Amino acid sequence: MAAVYSGIYLKLKSGKTSWEDKLKLAHFAWISHQCVLPNKEQVLLDWVSHTLVSYYNKKLELEDEVVEKLWAYLDNIIHSRRLQTLLKSGKTVGLSFSIAQVINKRLSEACVPKLQQNIGTVLSCSSGILSTPSLSIIYTAKCELLVDLLSQLSKLACQQLAPEDAVGPQLFSVLQLTFAQYLLLQRQQTNPNRVFGQVTSHLLQPCLFLRHLLAVRNWTQGDDSRVRQHLSREIRNQVETLLRAGLFQPELFSSYKEELLPEQELQEKKKGALKSLLLPVNTVLTKLGSDFCQPALHGAVVAGSVSLLYKLFLDSYCKAENHLVCFHMLSRLFGCLRLSGLQQGVMEDMLSPADWSAELLALEQLLSLVLSNDVYNVASDRIRHKEIQFGFYRQLAQVLLSHSQASIPAWFRCLKLLMSLNHLIVEPDLDDLVASAWIDADVSEPRTKKPQEALISSMFQTYSKLRQFPRLFEEVLTVICQPAADEMRLPVFSAALTLKLRECLLELPPSQILDILCLFVEKCQTLIIPAVEGSDDMALKLLSLSLVLHAFLFNMRSLDDVTPSPVILRTQSLLAKMQKGIIQPLMELLQAPRREEEKSELWLRKASDSAFLLVYTWIEVDTLFGVSCSKYVSPAAEVAGVVTASAARHSGTSVFLPGVEEQCWERVMELANSFATSKYCLELLTLQNMKTILMQTEADLKTLQHAAAFILESGRSIMSRRESEPWDGDISAINDLTYPTAHWHLVISNLTILLPYISLKDVEYIADILLETLVLGQAQEAVADQEPSISIEKVSLSFIKSSFFPEMKVLHCAFLTSLIHQVAGVLPSAAKDAADLPLQQLSADRIPWHEEILAPCRPVNPLEAPSESKLLKDELSLSWKTLERVAQCVVLLAKSGCPVILKEHQLERCLGLLEIVSFLKLDSLLPSDSTRCFLVLLSLISNTRAGASCSKLLLLKFLSTCFHLLRCLQAGRNANSIFKVFHASDVLETVMGSQLTASKVFTDVLTVPVWAQYLQEVQAFLENFLQMIIERRQSVRLNLEKIMSFLMSCKADGAAKSKGCKNYNPAAGQLLLMAFTTLCHVVTLYLQQLPEKKLQSADVLAALLEPVVLQMVRTVEHGLQNNTQTQPLPLTFIPSVTTLLKADLSHAVKKGWQKEPGGFLDQPRVKLYQKFYSQILRELPCAGDNLRFLQSALQFLVVFCSVPELYPGKETAVTVVFAIRKLLAGPAVTTQVIQSMEVELTEVLVQLLGNCSAEEFYTIMKLVLQGLEVKNVWQQNAKEVLSAVTLTKLLLSCPLSGDKEKAFWFASPQIITALAMQTKEACQDQSLISTIVVPILETVAALLRQGEGVLLNPHHVALAFSILLTVPLDHLKTEDYQGVFLGVHEVLFSIVQCHPKVLLKAAPSFLNSFHRLVVSVMHEGRQKGDGGSTEELEVPLRCAHLVERMYTHIAAEMEDFTVFSAFIVAQYVTELQKVTLHPAVKNHLTEGIYHILALCIERDIKFLNVSLPAGVREVFKDLYEDYKRYHKAKKQGEEKYTA
Repeated sequence: MAAVYSGIYLKLKSGKTSWEDKLKLAHFAWISHQCVLPNKEQVLLDWVSHTLVSYYNKKLELEDEVVEKLWAYLDNIIHSRRLQTLLKSGKTVGLSFSIAQVINKRLSEACVPKLQQNIGTVLSCSSGILSTPSLSIIYTAKCELLVDLLSQLSKLACQQLAPEDAVGPQLFSVLQLTFAQYLLLQRQQTNPNRVFGQVTSHLLQPCLFLRHLLAVRNWTQGDDSRVRQHLSREIRNQVETLLRAGLFQPELFSSYKEELLPEQELQEKKKGALKSLLLPVNTVLTKLGSDFCQPALHGAVVAGSVSLLYKLFLDSYCKAENHLVCFHMLSRLFGCLRLSGLQQGVMEDMLSPADWSAELLALEQLLSLVLSNDVYNVASDRIRHKEIQFGFYRQLAQVLLSHSQASIPAWFRCLKLLMSLNHLIVEPDLDDLVASAWIDADVSEPRTKKPQEALISSMFQTYSKLRQFPRLFEEVLTVICQPAADEMRLPVFSAALTLKLRECLLELPPSQILDILCLFVEKCQTLIIPAVEGSDDMALKLLSLSLVLHAFLFNMRSLDDVTPSPVILRTQSLLAKMQKGIIQPLMELLQAPRREEEKSELWLRKASDSAFLLVYTWIEVDTLFGVSCSKYVSPAAEVAGVVTASAARHSGTSVFLPGVEEQCWERVMELANSFATSKYCLELLTLQNMKTILMQTEADLKTLQHAAAFILESGRSIMSRRESEPWDGDISAINDLTYPTAHWHLVISNLTILLPYISLKDVEYIADILLETLVLGQAQEAVADQEPSISIEKVSLSFIKSSFFPEMKVLHCAFLTSLIHQVAGVLPSAAKDAADLPLQQLSADRIPWHEEILAPCRPVNPLEAPSESKLLKDELSLSWKTLERVAQCVVLLAKSGCPVILKEHQLERCLGLLEIVSFLKLDSLLPSDSTRCFLVLLSLISNTRAGASCSKLLLLKFLSTCFHLLRCLQAGRNANSIFKVFHASDVLETVMGSQLTASKVFTDVLTVPVWAQYLQEVQAFLENFLQMIIERRQSVRLNLEKIMSFLMSCKADGAAKSKGCKNYNPAAGQLLLMAFTTLCHVVTLYLQQLPEKKLQSADVLAALLEPVVLQMVRTVEHGLQNNTQTQPLPLTFIPSVTTLLKADLSHAVKKGWQKEPGGFLDQPRVKLYQKFYSQILRELPCAGDNLRFLQSALQFLVVFCSVPELYPGKETAVTVVFAIRKLLAGPAVTTQVIQSMEVELTEVLVQLLGNCSAEEFYTIMKLVLQGLEVKNVWQQNAKEVLSAVTLTKLLLSCPLSGDKEKAFWFASPQIITALAMQTKEACQDQSLISTIVVPILETVAALLRQGEGVLLNPHHVALAFSILLTVPLDHLKTEDYQGVFLGVHEVLFSIVQCHPKVLLKAAPSFLNSFHRLVVSVMHEGRQKGDGGSTEELEVPLRCAHLVERMYTHIAAEMEDFTVFSAFIVAQYVTELQKVTLHPAVKNHLTEGIYHILALCIERDIKFLNVSLPAGVREVFKDLYEDYKRYHKAKKQGEEKYTA
């Protein structure tokens, strides 16, 4: 046969053989062992390569189909296992360089849109060649071919990314592989000029275009996830690495320097030297300027590339001596942006908003790089370089300010960066800056508002530090007083700017603040006030100036007794000028009579707003100064004697219009009530007047009541419209739409002042609005924005959740009434009269529900005491009589079986209202309110049913919520108040009767989690209620008898119906079983706690329980009969059977069954327990992540396994362990599930191991060791390993003694060795870090802790270090990193605490392991560009705290480690030099290393100063100086006072 097949080569070379046959022969030759050819593999590779090369060189004509098959054949060979095996065995097989040229040519053809072909096979060939070292030599030996391949692949990737079509993984995988190969080759190149030429000629343009497209693409779910999440980021990083290594090598710096520096600079540095022929900057900029992509994208690509190139340039060359070169590079790169053309006045009309955004973003990144790398040194630039940099930035500022782009966030950020570089850059154009970026800027979007506020805050900070705040506000005043660019200017200060202003004003000297205020007051007085009447423009200017005055006066430092007298006198003078020169003329202007049409004019509105804002500001400030400074004399004192009675009633404004008649005041008030800001200021004035009255010794009650009513009344009409917008909290932002929010915020935040002085009708009004807004807030919750603004809904919600609300008893009571009324309104009207319905009666207006609160507070006249007292008692008794009547009504309605039928939308509304009830502090309700709430919930549970079309899950959720709220009421201090209106047994009969009736509809939802939650809530309610009955100690036996009798009668009915099993209701069965179980559990606990004196009553109760227990057994057996073998056990059955078993065991213990075990085992219920046990063992491995089932099942096993005699047949403890092992190895069981049931698992194992024999224990150990075998990981059986590791950890939690303990510790070396091997294998797969590695670390830590004094061989302890050094600590997800870090730390701490002798011998391993932790914390806790979120920082902070603790422990406890202190410090500073840490993380690490520095003696410090490298030495010096200044001084201070 060999002779026959040896002629294949001749047929392949023959021109007579068809190509179809040649391909078949070639394929056969490759796979067949019978075909014998000398060097067969190489021959076949050469044949296919030569054929393809001949075709592409036009020497051979082939059909397209044949060509595709040739490529497929080549691909099959390259990826075949046969070839890989040959190469591994050392055989040489290669490809020709010409095939690489052909591949490149094929890819270049695919780049032409008209010639697009399927290149998947060619890409696959490329991938195979590049990933096989012996084949990839065709590219690596000829760098030009690899460069060309990379260029073509980059162009293809750009072509695929340009449209919005879905992106596949193949091309990007090959591209990433090619980048990796080229970067490897690039590092090996010795000629930097050649590399530079390769990159600029072939790679720069496609790489920059590719990076841009990857960065700006809107990835969708249609795109391949690997490309979207990993490859795109990886390729962008590779592009940056390639460009940095290719364009900015250290050897090229001299060329850059020669090209960038002016002639005179060069002559000073390097006289007479020849210029380099290489012009790198010019080369790069030429490539950037030429067309290499679509014209529409060119500008955006260049803008994105410029900042990248500058970043790479600075990363490579930025040193203090090179800053001028770096600046010139900046100016040259800036020339590539279209912004540079604006300096010459060209291209202005060519830039669209999108272009402006891209250009400004690029400029922002350039300026940010200049700032962060200290490229601009103000002094050096001025002294040495004739302000060349300053001139450039100055021109840049002029361009930005002359082409305002206030709608683009980057424009503000660029100006802020220029301010940060040097405020003098924008100083000459400060007026333009203030106008275009602040006063006249129309900015409303949050994304633009934030950078604008950051810029203005930066201006505040800069000018306050320079003590030039008046200079800044002179410009503000000038701009405000100019003709407005827009007749409706935005407010001068937002809430954020007001906060920043406050910070700055607290730092400024009072004289400067008063200078600014005087300037504004004078301008108002001389320019604005005389011309304001009838002028809209002047009125707008007046409002802007008023807002500035308000902001300054409200946020400046208050006067006090240490304020210098000149400042106090100046302040008094200023307020007097405000009063006489501005406010008084404005108030006189407002009191003039006007026609109706004049009252709506803009100027009048703004003048009114300004007047009342200034009045409020003046009075508030004047009052504050009068209280805080005894030297201050109010200007109001001069006119105090001539105030009329009519004016005195109007909120203190009488100071400004003494002697004004009532008619004039009414005109002013009417005008103020027409405008939102004026009305709000009037409310503030009224509130301020109330505070002033309350500060007096005798408060005028009528005035206070009148003021409180006025505040509520002024907003009542607008609150009823329900039209409002969020408000930022600043008075300047109030308008018609934000006023309702501001008004409601004022009312709610001052309720503690208002509430004592408002009528009950007003209290009810507030309660109604509270409820309405909360309901509205629930409807809007889905679309609610996350902005930190104030809304009516947020105010109401935060108030109702606050601790103040329960203290306002009257409002709390009114709110509950309103809530009950809303619930009643949701229910459909019944056939009966509405007055008879429970909920209608509970919210009736005629019932004085509040009397319980108000009665103790009312003053009682001794003469009228008897009649008053009787009236109060009657009113109180009326409310309780109503509650009794409602309670009877609820019980009767439940017995009558005529519930109200709810539709789905009504159920949803009820659920929404119940959610509001849950916000209340139900445990702090008064007795009557607690009873009312209980009755409402009981009525909803017992007297409502869902319609046939309703969702059953929704109904279950509704019932669960009701029971949950009942439980909250039971926890209250007045929970027992319900027994004033109810018999305890009636409540439970009503509840259980209604639920058993309702359960008929739940038969098909018994397996869903909502049903289990519902049962849990009902059980908790029953348990708490029964506990209350017992704790009251009133008619306990009678109540329990009635409850038991009722439950037994329910069961009897159920049994009668279910003889044929067709009508069996499993839902009712589960409910009854749960009720029986709860009853048994509570009564049993009660019996156990009874003293010996009451043993007779205990026997009576025990006798009562016997029939209940029998019914439980029958219910369980009946349920099991209806439950097929394949069906899972109902969750309710498990706790019931557990309770039964506990009861039987406790009864048997009393009877002394241990003496005669057979007596107990003869009981008929033992078979039930054994059947249950077998069913649970069957279901346990299949339970998955059903935690409720698992916890209940394990609790049953704890009780069952405590009696080994109960095991059926030949089963032993090993059977249970085997089932647990299968459970832990299940696919749905995660580490989180294991943690959730760890307590129950431990309890089961404690019972198993405590009662098993030594032989059984050996078998269990064998099972564990089998799971730890390394072959499990090799066979992809990670769950088996997790199961064994978890069992090992659980075994360590169990108390062992005797032979079992010896057996375990005898196997411990084998266990720790197995864990080390498992770790080594698992660390190779990233997905196994959290599932295998973290549990192994936890187990090793536990093993070392428990092995203190037992693990005597130091080698076995030292094996733990091999585990720690294997575990990866970088490139992990945050949650994985946290788990690994804590695991490694715990292992180290266990060794430190429990095995100190081993630690000294293995000091290098310990230090290496600990140093890896330190390095990882530094990496995770480094400063992010955007500051990083609080959530991201939480884990590094926790880890840094643990590192600090370890450093402290080493310094305090481990004296022998003193010799390593210098080494530890050296390791620390070496890593610290590489990163910039987040301040919070750095604080922890620094505090820790200070303790190690304290161990260093003077010789160590000198050694470190000499031996550390230059950069690291600087870091160490700074660290040591800080240590001496802060830590050492503090420590010495503490020692000084230490005994």
